Amino acid sequence: MSDLSRRQVVAGLGSAALVVPPAAAGAQGARPQKFQTRELVDSGHQFFGSISRGLAQAVESAVRRWGQPNAYILGQEASGAFVAGARYGEGTMYTRNAGDLKVYWQGPSLGFDAGADGDRTMMLVYNLASIDAIFRRFAGVDGSAYLVGGFGLTALAADEVVIVPIRSGVGARLGVNVGYLKFTPKSTWNPF
Repeated sequence: MSDLSRRQVVAGLGSAALVVPPAAAGAQGARPQKFQTRELVDSGHQFFGSISRGLAQAVESAVRRWGQPNAYILGQEASGAFVAGARYGEGTMYTRNAGDLKVYWQGPSLGFDAGADGDRTMMLVYNLASIDAIFRRFAGVDGSAYLVGGFGLTALAADEVVIVPIRSGVGARLGVNVGYLKFTPKSTWNPF
């Protein structure tokens, strides 16, 4: 193969690698569209399983208060506290038109709180301008009171974005705390 032919092949391969499908390129910067309540409940039923009545009530309560979310996250998390605590989780954020995204979250808490739990979590996300806008800290107050299992619903906010975690899990937890969740594209042990 001549030197000129090799350069043409290399140039052709280089330009082919730079081609991005227009739908994927536009989806990354697109504002996610809203989900209907029925879609959220159906997705939650598949994820949580048989505890569907409590999930439906929690989703309907969140939708009444904050409206229709434009993204949601399904994942698992674990937390523990004795006055100070930490929470770690991972899941997938789903949007209607901007693609799905693997996310991790972690965060510290401080308050009158003791116990440990492991949860399956559905987070409703409101006012998300783009999927990358999830990567920040969301502050809030959390209260828990259960032994063995139950549902919990809280709200976290940063600017105009609101995240409403709906948790169902096992463990023993009692207390009230203030803290934040930091969402990251990669897993980390650092809750700060």
